[in-house]
Amino acid sequence: MFQFIRSPKVYDVCIIGSGAGGGTAAKVLTEGGLNVVMLEAGPLLHPAKDFKEHMWPYQLAHRGADIGGRGLHAYNGEFMAPNGFWEIEGEPYTLAQGTQFRWFRSRIEGGRTNHWGRIALRFAPVDFKARSTDGMGDDWPIAYEEIAPYYDKVESFIGVFGSKENIASAPNGVFLPPPKPRCTETLIKKSCDRLDIACIPSRMAILTQAHNNRPSCHYCAQCYRGCISASNFSSSQVMIPPAQATGRFTLVANAMAREIVVGKDGKPVAVSYIDKTTRSECQIRARAFVVAASACESARLLLNSRSSAHPGGLANSSGAVGRYLTDSVGSVGVGYFPQLENMPPHNHDGVGGMQMYIPWWKYDRKNEFLRGYHVEFGGGRTMPAVGEFDGVCRQHEGYGLALKKQCRTSYGAYIGLSGRGEMIPNVNSYCEIDPQVVDEWGIPVLRFHWQWGANEIAMAKDMQETFRSIVETAGGTYSGNANPGGPLPYGISEGGTIIHEVGTARMGADPRTSVLNAYCQAHDVKNLFVADGAPFVTNSDKNPTLTIMALSWRASDSLLDQAKKGEL
Repeated sequence: MFQFIRSPKVYDVCIIGSGAGGGTAAKVLTEGGLNVVMLEAGPLLHPAKDFKEHMWPYQLAHRGADIGGRGLHAYNGEFMAPNGFWEIEGEPYTLAQGTQFRWFRSRIEGGRTNHWGRIALRFAPVDFKARSTDGMGDDWPIAYEEIAPYYDKVESFIGVFGSKENIASAPNGVFLPPPKPRCTETLIKKSCDRLDIACIPSRMAILTQAHNNRPSCHYCAQCYRGCISASNFSSSQVMIPPAQATGRFTLVANAMAREIVVGKDGKPVAVSYIDKTTRSECQIRARAFVVAASACESARLLLNSRSSAHPGGLANSSGAVGRYLTDSVGSVGVGYFPQLENMPPHNHDGVGGMQMYIPWWKYDRKNEFLRGYHVEFGGGRTMPAVGEFDGVCRQHEGYGLALKKQCRTSYGAYIGLSGRGEMIPNVNSYCEIDPQVVDEWGIPVLRFHWQWGANEIAMAKDMQETFRSIVETAGGTYSGNANPGGPLPYGISEGGTIIHEVGTARMGADPRTSVLNAYCQAHDVKNLFVADGAPFVTNSDKNPTLTIMALSWRASDSLLDQAKKGEL
């Protein structure tokens, strides 16, 4: 049995989750004068101690290897910024029969912003009007022009490098100068030019010059390990500090939210959570609530918040909570380039990620599928990455000088390409509460249902054709998964593995079919907002984090305005 503890204080706002949306809300609301408490399911972050920046494999207990599949990718688990998990002991999730889905979660201050790739892309105007464009899915209740000022605010504050290209599918932003391309990026750029494919400087939340009291990137190419200097973006290092500086912010770590408690009038009055360090059940009371635990975790919290006033879960009179779940369509391929063999060692680091990318360029033609995708690529002598040295070693057999020669020849000669495309919501992809399974805290867990549609399969096929064309035009040899008869045709990723899940508490104008209004405010209860990926109506080819922050800033401005008027 848990001991029960109720906080005597009533905060203006309680935020659940400290990632992109939660951190942004904390900054805006505290600077706006409100007293804010934030619940984070993991511990506090201490960059100098927790990040493995600049360490060598031999300095780590397992030489940098993945440990039990707990890292973001199998090749960098021990190096990864801390507490990002595919599987969490004691906190399971379940899968419906036939479902292939993986759920990445973070349990630490800053959430998944400690682990993301820092790719910061704006949705295009057409992305907000999908149904009006091709008749599928639904339009957003807002237009690009309404969120554009908030993209400006976020980019201006966090720092995003890029270039103004005036491409319809990739809107310009407020950019810092982009870094110069590396040799692998130049190689792909020349191939794309020959094929008339747009290839431009990428847009990433990494500082190429000092900005807002943060130093510029020193090009160690290790962003995935965390950045002690905070030259790349994370909520823990960029959004939460200004909230703390106001003196109106309280962060409660190791607080696993169980449910949002409502009063007699059906409005939320408190959050019940488990203090994981003492195993006590506690309550935090507030006048308004911002749920920002990540799309699926937020849906879980709302669905578990049942009461006589909300028998189907909080803010779920529409039945849409947990529905419309999408992830990005992903497919990958690798090119081997003989001209990069035996490359003399040189400084090839740069930022921790792509310095160029391929935006969606087929928007002006009829394709065999709806919507679009962009292509991310990278290679070279980095650790780890596509073609990283231990990966090269695994591709060759033998020992001694002959093995070393083979490895040195091919090290740095690979370039990987990854497609990121839009999934159209379908009725077979959603999450719900498992009626039988609970986690170690006694909280019912999520059960996932997942199915790719024919449109996504056709998109992955096109990705593979594009990858092959680019690689072979550049003089390389292409290898990729293009097996149309396999369980995941054309190399399409498992659901969840791109880690762009959104849409589980969608916004809309009609309370009968949506959970939130245009300001991410619940239709059913005015003092509840959702500020992560859950409000998304569509999941365009753009990585969602920048849009999460822009929506959160806009929702927080609305919350502030209503709070000042006494309307909550």
